[in-house]
Order: sequence, then C-alpha cells, then structure tokens
Amino acid sequence: MNRQDLITRYTAGETNFNGENLSGQNLSGADLIGIQFSRADLHSALLIFAYLNRAKFTSSNLTGADLSGANLSQADFVGANLHDADLHGALLQGADLRSADLTLANLLNANLIDADLRNANLSGANLSGACLRGANLREENRHYSANLRGANLRGADLRGANLTGADLARVDLRGADLSEATLRGADLRETDLAGANLKGAFLTEANLSSAILRGATLINTKLERAILTDVDMAGADARGALMPDTQLVRAHMAKVNLNAAKLSRADLSRANLRGSTLRDANLTDAYLARADLTNTDLTDASFVRAELSSTNLTDAILTGATMPDSSVHE
Repeated sequence: MNRQDLITRYTAGETNFNGENLSGQNLSGADLIGIQFSRADLHSALLIFAYLNRAKFTSSNLTGADLSGANLSQADFVGANLHDADLHGALLQGADLRSADLTLANLLNANLIDADLRNANLSGANLSGACLRGANLREENRHYSANLRGANLRGADLRGANLTGADLARVDLRGADLSEATLRGADLRETDLAGANLKGAFLTEANLSSAILRGATLINTKLERAILTDVDMAGADARGALMPDTQLVRAHMAKVNLNAAKLSRADLSRANLRGSTLRDANLTDAYLARADLTNTDLTDASFVRAELSSTNLTDAILTGATMPDSSVHE
C-alpha cells in the first residue's frame, strides 16, 4: 500500500489498516488521528510531524521509522518494535508503551508526560532532555519494570515519575529532575546523578553502590535501607534526608549538608565526611568505625549508642552534641 491509497481510504472513513505493509512509505505530515496500525509493517516509514493521536500500533513493526515531531498523544504502542526509531521531539503524552522495544531509540526532548512505560526496553535509548513527568515505569511482580540500562537521561524531567524497581544501572542522569519521583528498590549502581534534583524522592531500598551524586539535591529524600556503598556525594545538599539503616560504607561525603538528617543505625564505616555539616542530625546507634569527621559541624547532633571509638573527630564542632554515653558535650 502506498501513501495515496492510505490517505484516500482514511479520508473516506476507513480507520482499520491492521496488518498492512507500509514499510518505507512517506507519511510525513499526514492527518491520521485514531488510525489502527496493529501488527502493521511500518519499518523505515517516514511519519515526521504526522498527526497520530490515539493511533493504535499494537505489536506493529516500526524499526528505524522516523516519527520525529509526530503527535502520538494517547497512542497505543503495546508490544511494538521501535528499535532504532527516531522520536526526537515527539509528543507521547499519555501514550501506552508497555512492553515496547525502544532499544537505541532517539527520544531526545520527547514529551512522555504520564506515559506508561512498564516493561519497556529503553536500553541504549537517548532520552536527553525528555520530559517524563508522571510517567509509569514501575515494577510489578518483580518482572515488569522498565529497562533503562545504559540509557542517556541527562537533563531529563522525571518529576513524580514512578520508577519503582527500574533498572537504571550506569545510566546518565546528570542534571535530571527526579523530585518527588518514586525509585523504591531501583537499581542505580554506578549511575551518574551529578547535579540531579532528588528533592523529596523515594529511594527506599534502592541500590546506589558506586553512584555519583556530586552536588545533587537530596533535601528530604527518603533513603531508608538504601545501599550507598562507595557512593560519591561530595557537595550534595541532603538537609533533612531520611537515611536510617542506610549503608554508607566508604562513602565520599566531603562538604555535604546533612543538617537535620536522620541517620540512625546507618553504617558509615570508613566514610569521608570532612568539612560536612550535621547540625541537629540524628546518628543514634550509627556505626562510624574509622570514619573521617575532620572539621565537621556536629552542633546538637545525637550520637546516642553510636560507635565512635575509632572515628576521627579532629577539629569537629561538638557543641551541644549528645555523645554515645548520653552526655551532652559542652
């Protein structure tokens, strides 16, 4: 089928083009709102700036297709193959992309607000500058989470996105906005989050081993039982962060603002906290074996029952701090 045949039939009121072969066809700029392309072959098709609102692409083949700038709001891509597709600047607001193959797809500056990306494969995809506010990438039954391994999400807008259990290992999230996002149990090992905004985000039980959080905003971030072994969060703002039972072994935390942070029972053994501020922080039952707290401000902090026997407290400010034996430092 060619472009003219399709347009003629669609204009006449036909919308069912399921299973049709349109590979390589140029449908750029076409008005095809609500069209049905389920199981259709659109391999290498040109759909640049096409109007495909509420279109149905279930299990269709869009490998290498060019959908840049297309309006795909509320479109159905369940199980579709979009490998190496170009979706640069596409409008995918509210689109259903469950189980879609988006490996190596170009989603630069795409609008994915409220899109459903559960079980979608986004490994190697370029999502730099994309907007994923409210997008759903959550895990279901531990086998239904988005695969974002190796994806480029630099500067992406993920405010309020549901990324529970998502695979974000080694992903580039530098400067991304993840405020209020849900990342419970997510895999963020070796992920670059330098300068990212994680204010109020939920990272309970997430794995951030060897992640980079330099200069990140972690104000009121929930990190209960999270793994941050060997993390680099130098210069981060973690005021009021909830970090009880968190593993921070060998963490690089120089010049971090941890004022009023909750670190009860946290493992900070061998952590580097040089020059950090922990005013009014709660470190009850925390383990600080061989931690370096040189030049830290610990004013009014609580160290009740904490392990400080081998901690370096050189030039630390301990005014009003409650020590392990419950005495208050003068």
